[in-house]
Amino acid sequence: MKQWVAFDLDGTLTRRETLLYFLWAQQGNLPALGLLLRTAPVLVGYGMGWRSNVQAKETALRLALAGRLPEEIAPAAEHFARHGLPQLLRPAVLARLREHRARGHSLVLVTATLELYARPWALQEGFAAVLATRIETDAQGRITGRLAGENCWGPEKARRLREDLGIERLAYAYGNSRGDREMLAMAEQPICIARSNGFGRNLAPLAEG
Repeated sequence: MKQWVAFDLDGTLTRRETLLYFLWAQQGNLPALGLLLRTAPVLVGYGMGWRSNVQAKETALRLALAGRLPEEIAPAAEHFARHGLPQLLRPAVLARLREHRARGHSLVLVTATLELYARPWALQEGFAAVLATRIETDAQGRITGRLAGENCWGPEKARRLREDLGIERLAYAYGNSRGDREMLAMAEQPICIARSNGFGRNLAPLAEG
């Protein structure tokens, strides 16, 4: 019987949110600086609780990617997955991930991060499945800047685990925020990666058995 182990990405496997890092790498320094200035009001609103995560994400995506074809973005996403994202990872949590993999556990990445770059990174790390946020395309196949379906956050993480993969129970789950609560509740061993418990810096090896 498979032992499923779920990992969140942003703030759990990584030290911080990855979307702006990806957009910066994809745009280049000068355009990215302009993007940051244009999105600053909604980002501040999100930080203050006045705007939702979806509003902030869609604003950045609309300004950065709307009108582009996904295949135009794919090379930058692959490059970020191989070279940019690894620089943001927490070594202790990555080591735990690889310990689960070495034990033959089935890994699933469950993240509000964009599937565009989360999937290639996860596949190169040996994940069996990826549940992530998708971006919408129009009838011509061009990116609209909106999300396709729900943001993979909170209750949506648990729903997709159950409905997309048929998983009712996880052996382990790793998260760091309110957005991981429902996923953590599905696990026999829920682990919160937080500064207060030091898990972001140091994770004890898995128990035998």
